[in-house]
Amino acid sequence: MFDEVAPRYDVVNDLLSLGQTRRWRRVVVDAVAAKPGQRVLDLAAGTGTSAEPYADAGIDVVACDFSLGMLKVGKRRRPDIDFIAGDATNLPFADNSFDAVTISFGLRNVNEPHKALAEMLRVTKPGGRLVIAEFSSPVNPLWRTMYLEYLMRALPEIARRASSNPDAYVYLAESIRAWPDQDNLAAWLAMDGWENIAYRNLTGGIVAVHRAYKPVSPASSTGPLAKVRRSRRASR
Repeated sequence: MFDEVAPRYDVVNDLLSLGQTRRWRRVVVDAVAAKPGQRVLDLAAGTGTSAEPYADAGIDVVACDFSLGMLKVGKRRRPDIDFIAGDATNLPFADNSFDAVTISFGLRNVNEPHKALAEMLRVTKPGGRLVIAEFSSPVNPLWRTMYLEYLMRALPEIARRASSNPDAYVYLAESIRAWPDQDNLAAWLAMDGWENIAYRNLTGGIVAVHRAYKPVSPASSTGPLAKVRRSRRASR
């Protein structure tokens, strides 16, 4: 499915999000806060759009995706970025390899997300960070109703006009509706061994950016949701 939509994937995403994807990605880059000399793993990197800011800043970034079609498009466009095919539930990297791991709009497409979160923990250095951007649940009930109407009615219709595989975007809408909300995803992170978990809502909660850290030692793990913090800038 992703192989088929790869050539127009980024254009259609910009269209369906009304241009918001670029702002969301800038927030992710700020949350990752990588510096030259550090190594970043960008999972579900697709065509590499999300990896570009790191490469442009001189940061060692690896763009990893399960879709060979996406990777081929990305490699043609940005031959300077290291594109690697990989399964998020069985990553082809050694333990403690990355200062930061990030995944944008890809975790809900993984069949076993808990296994993927455990793999991300494995390849992250102790004290390193994880940043997840994913569709979530709008916090205002009226805004939530409007969003769900757009998601289930307007989005598939726009995709039929703009995409080579509109069925992929019907799946997109259904997968967003089925995905856990902000607090439940934070609970997953705590369950899978991450600590110091916080999240920030974007566009009223349509998207949430979660950040968490790998414990420096197993004894330092903080456990459940009492430690989760919501950003003061939550509604932006």
